[in-house]
Amino acid sequence: MKFQGSDQYVATPDLMLAVNAAATLQRPLLIKGEPGTGKTMLAEEVAKALDMPLLQWHIKSTTKAQQGLYEYDAVSRLRDSQLADIEGSAKVRDIENYIVQGVLWQAFDSEVPVCLLIDEIDKADIEFPNDLLREIDRMEFHCYETRKTIKARHRPLVFITSNNEKELPDAFLRRCFFHYIKFPDAETMARIVDVHFPTLKKDLLAAALNSFYDVRNLPGLKKKPSTSELIDWLKLLLAEDIPVHALQAKDEKVTIPPLVGALLKNEQDLSLFEKLVFMQGRNR
Repeated sequence: MKFQGSDQYVATPDLMLAVNAAATLQRPLLIKGEPGTGKTMLAEEVAKALDMPLLQWHIKSTTKAQQGLYEYDAVSRLRDSQLADIEGSAKVRDIENYIVQGVLWQAFDSEVPVCLLIDEIDKADIEFPNDLLREIDRMEFHCYETRKTIKARHRPLVFITSNNEKELPDAFLRRCFFHYIKFPDAETMARIVDVHFPTLKKDLLAAALNSFYDVRNLPGLKKKPSTSELIDWLKLLLAEDIPVHALQAKDEKVTIPPLVGALLKNEQDLSLFEKLVFMQGRNR
């Protein structure tokens, strides 16, 4: 079964090709792109479209690769051994009662193939990807406490996302199929908006997209507004019943759109945009 997009996710042909290529090669799909371009949502929608369970591992700066495999809860075992009665001592003797399965173990042990999302891998320490090389490549790992080797029943369809906060090791990259999600052009963005707001009037959509790209294309922005922020902004425009003319500038000049705080998220960018509007006003 191949991924052909979904009603809730506008996938470009090259993105669908990348998903299916990774599945054919049985390689993890490494997805990069700006924050808010739908990298995480891709895994969710592929899982729905292919009718596969989805397991998610959201990476933090403190995350270690071992946590994806399993963790041994030695503290609980020690406490139970101190408090255990005759019946409880049997539980303490069985170390498997204190092995907490991680997301990778759950994916390997699943009776059906699953989608596995490793989200924002670049947040972790630089050694994190290298520590997963063997497990992702061979689809197995050894649990030293139980002296058992855990082998995958089915190879999961692995999605790995990155915001490019740090470079990933070459050895890790060699094992992935790579795709970069480009920021949507106006035509693709209109299709994305239509998924969320199917009854949005065309004139309001056109004016909103013009204002959005005016803001986004301003040179020198520290943080460009993303697709998800556009969706939030449109939701506010509809909730506040903002008229079309409030978004349209006279003489094709750039103007500060209403509720711009949904798009610009720091004072430097807002100041830069206000300065541009002011300079245009003086040059009239």
